[in-house]
Amino acid sequence: MAAARWLLVFVLIAGVYFFHGFLVPGLAALVIGFASWPIYRRLLAAVNGNRTLAATFAILLVISFIVVPISLAAAYAVQEVKIWAVWAIAANASGAPVPSWLAGIPIIGQSLAEQWTRHLSHPGGLGEVVQLTSGSNIGSIYRGLLVVGASAFQWFLTLLFMLISLFFVYRDGEQLVAQLDRLGERILPKRWERVSRIVPLTISSTVTGMTIIAIGEGIVLGTAYWLAGVPSAVTLGLISGVMALIPGGAPLAFSLVSFYLMASGSLVAGIALFAWGTIELFIVDKTLRPRLVGGPIKLPFLPTFFGLIGGVKTMGFLGLFVGPVLMALLVAIWREWMREVSVEEAGPEGLAPETIEVTVAAEPVEPTGIAAPAPAARLAGKRESA
Repeated sequence: MAAARWLLVFVLIAGVYFFHGFLVPGLAALVIGFASWPIYRRLLAAVNGNRTLAATFAILLVISFIVVPISLAAAYAVQEVKIWAVWAIAANASGAPVPSWLAGIPIIGQSLAEQWTRHLSHPGGLGEVVQLTSGSNIGSIYRGLLVVGASAFQWFLTLLFMLISLFFVYRDGEQLVAQLDRLGERILPKRWERVSRIVPLTISSTVTGMTIIAIGEGIVLGTAYWLAGVPSAVTLGLISGVMALIPGGAPLAFSLVSFYLMASGSLVAGIALFAWGTIELFIVDKTLRPRLVGGPIKLPFLPTFFGLIGGVKTMGFLGLFVGPVLMALLVAIWREWMREVSVEEAGPEGLAPETIEVTVAAEPVEPTGIAAPAPAARLAGKRESA
């Protein structure tokens, strides 16, 4: 038995070493699969339970509505960023003059103009600032942008592996989750059922809610930037969409662009853009966000912020969704501990009302609009509950 255990450990280590490159596409497939599982269930019912055919249709939908639009927008944004890099190289060689609109900013404009003159107006100043803030040379950044096309094949392979993994997540996901439930009940008896629900609920809340809102914010604000005459409207729209994933990011994005327009002389366009962004954000926060991001899992601001920032720093764009899931698991474990402490101190009869609410929040919600699956098919139940 000891030899068998050591052999198992060796096999697991070897598997992690050889297949760690597939971690990102595998996690991306799981995230998309969890978020789009209700749609897959409807496709499965439409094709009379043919899992292979339903998974194929689901993959085609993902490619049509997620992969293609994001790829086109990213390619266009890279071209715009290359233009910025060319300007930065030229400005670093001869010095960047103070923009006329910078000094026009109320209250702080004159101070910003003085700092610009001190650090950026002399030759090589922009490179010094870039190296001081990022640790990279401006020339290496430019060369990195030029070779983005060379790494497109690697991105294509990652995308291909993600789609292949997603196909099998759709087709064989229920059997996989049933096996994980059997192992989880042995590892965390009487707790696995409650803790395991946190993952699909959090992914559904994060992906289905925050991503739809972020994509909508990026499209609406990007269109507003273009109508207002802002340069590089596509890139700024993508940046605004990504910032919309972070609490308070979207208001900061369109506010900075509005201030830029007002300082550069386009006072009416700047005020109109700020008013439009404020009205649009108010409508989203009061109508769409509570419906899409609501649900049993509600993380406080600080864990959500740490999950987003830590996830992006560790895993890139995918970390926007993996980070909050891990943080939700930590918060769920903490709430379990607090519940046990409250039960031990006060007993079941004297359990505090707020603790009862936290416990109830982790319970599943009855699915609506979709027929409940068989008890063995726990994946559908969990994801439809989300």
